[in-house]
Amino acid sequence: MAPDGNTTPIQTETKPLLSPPVSAAPATFLRQYELVERVQAYAPQASEDQLNAAYVYAMMKHGTQKRASGDPYYSHPVSVAGILTELRLDEASIVAGLLHDTIEDTDATYDEIKGLFGEEVAELVAGVTKLSELEYTSEQSKQAENFQKFILASIQDLRVLLVKLADRLHNMRTIHFVPKEEKRKRISRETMEIYAPLARRVGVYKFAAELEDLSFRQLNPEAYSALQLRLKELRSRSEDDVERVGVELQEMVSRAGVEGRVVGRQKQPYSIWRKLKRKDISFRDVADIFAFRLILKEPADCYQMLGEVHQKWSCLQDRFRDYISMPKPNGYRSIHTTVRAAGNRRIELQIRTEDMNRTAETGIAAHWSYKNSKYGFDAEGALEAGLDPAASLIAFADMMGDGADAQEFYEHAKLEMYMDHVFAFTPKGRLIVLPNGAMPLDFAYAVHTNVGDSCTGCRINGETRPLRTELKNGDVVDIIRGENKKVVQGWEALTRTGRARSAIRRLIRSREIESYHALGQRTLAAALESLQLTPDQVNLDEIAHRLSLKDGGALLDALGRQSLDVGKVLTEAFPARAHEILRSFEAIRLNESTANRLIDIRDLPSGGALHLCSDCQPVLGDRIVGIQKKGEPITVHVIDCNRLADDDAAESRWFDLSWSGMPPGGMMALGRIKVTAHNRPGVMAELCTAIAESGSNIMGVNSGERSIDFMDLLFDIEVADLKHLALILASLRSLSAVDRAERIRN
Repeated sequence: MAPDGNTTPIQTETKPLLSPPVSAAPATFLRQYELVERVQAYAPQASEDQLNAAYVYAMMKHGTQKRASGDPYYSHPVSVAGILTELRLDEASIVAGLLHDTIEDTDATYDEIKGLFGEEVAELVAGVTKLSELEYTSEQSKQAENFQKFILASIQDLRVLLVKLADRLHNMRTIHFVPKEEKRKRISRETMEIYAPLARRVGVYKFAAELEDLSFRQLNPEAYSALQLRLKELRSRSEDDVERVGVELQEMVSRAGVEGRVVGRQKQPYSIWRKLKRKDISFRDVADIFAFRLILKEPADCYQMLGEVHQKWSCLQDRFRDYISMPKPNGYRSIHTTVRAAGNRRIELQIRTEDMNRTAETGIAAHWSYKNSKYGFDAEGALEAGLDPAASLIAFADMMGDGADAQEFYEHAKLEMYMDHVFAFTPKGRLIVLPNGAMPLDFAYAVHTNVGDSCTGCRINGETRPLRTELKNGDVVDIIRGENKKVVQGWEALTRTGRARSAIRRLIRSREIESYHALGQRTLAAALESLQLTPDQVNLDEIAHRLSLKDGGALLDALGRQSLDVGKVLTEAFPARAHEILRSFEAIRLNESTANRLIDIRDLPSGGALHLCSDCQPVLGDRIVGIQKKGEPITVHVIDCNRLADDDAAESRWFDLSWSGMPPGGMMALGRIKVTAHNRPGVMAELCTAIAESGSNIMGVNSGERSIDFMDLLFDIEVADLKHLALILASLRSLSAVDRAERIRN
């Protein structure tokens, strides 16, 4: 079914692709010869011996194990293999389905399976096992790590994902046998959050629809029952109208002289529930409960029938989508339209070919066929149909490439899977598919990581637009780039995709590491200078090894972060002078006239002159360091002040500083902010009012760049601390006239 409508047949001319849930019939499973016959029906060259051996091996290894239903355990892998035959997968996938639980639940090993069934099967079973571990741990970080490993295995071979989805589908069909409600809900929630979205990601909507509905039934049984009852009532009232629409559609197909069939369908409970929650409406307001598909022979027939339908019935303009000309990333192709048909009833209509319908139902599984006398995945055919298997999960691989940790990756991946899509273009016409709600930074990172890192602005359809603009279908986006990487803290709020967010975090982390590394270098240099030593006399890697650190870079990072004392580094470097070094550093600590390692800003003693850097303007809450040149007072800088990189600074003495308490007597510091606002009358008054209402005085205002649509304004304002400054910035950002508000330094 379509990605936005899970459905069950009202009337259909074809046998459903998947068997009905086990809960609907007595427990049965395929016999050995039946499984072989199923596989050889579509892949005659499949090895009967291999299939029989795998069936027997699964029975033998699972032995007397039982399922919660009381059935022998091996009935589960046999049922999984049966689901995979209905997807017409290759022999290796069927064998992997039979063996997928053996490594996890029996004494079978990877090497044993490799020796008996080959490396291809062993790799598939191992890949499925990695995600199976998710089901047996409540530790979130472990779950995230296993999910990350599974995605890697799936990218290498998507059959891993299909086998695991079939495994979860059968488990969900029999979940009512699990005695503990808490366990049923946990499994159902995991299915809803991970497996169903993954099924949609690769276009296997048949799996996704059933997984969602079975999960919904367990997670919210009251809502499920209520919706079933309402649907039953609605069917009884609307049966005649719906039947009449189906007949009229079939007559239209016949009159148009095209080959095709009409399939009537009704939305499933979970699909309706999702719509009720998303749009905050009641059941009576859901007007497109019923849907029809026109399944035709050729793409040209689809457009011909679209014209026939729109001539007979009026369409709803905001409910039209053409996924034939612009397929979804998972290969889904179809025309969607909603019309007012017989009885003024709104009917959702999907128009597609038989090939498109097969891909819509089973995604990548629709492209297993014979080629060069061998049965397997037809990659070329999939690409021709608009499906790029690798691209289905490539965004996840990109996130891992950006260095996201397992938990961060897991959260971003879930976010990525739940979103529908918007189609935008580069100025040269390249199609970029993004989630709904995506913004220009998402677009930039989808083009290339370097494009996102250097993005400074954008033009949408030829007009300069804010980076917070949500993209719409058909937008042409031109990313404006700078010479350097410009991404800053807070830009995550201007993105929707996990790929963009993980890349921004990676860049921010790398900049932070560079900053701490530089600070550590200067701290060590200053300490060596005080002992009349030079950096080339110290082997950082050797000292790092002694201190159980990775290398010299990690040592400098630790010094910069203040998690490692410079005195300890020097005593390791010069053990013969340890006593002298410790005594020297103790003298520095005790000599407040030279400045303590941790200077109390408020209680600085007389003679300990202090000067705030005029460039970075530190405020209470900033992480600060002190620089003292000979004969000059200590200058306090924010940790990332540009002046810390000056050559002269390297010749100075560095001190770690900290703030203490609140400023006495309500003392205010000077903060500098830059506001980019719409260039229209009255905007200055709005900005000044917002700053005043936030409890701040404006000490100075200057104008910056100005265009027809936007202008930059620079404010010097009084602030109590960093929290107060953040509050003022948040107040400004909430104004509709403001595109961006940020703290700046000279």
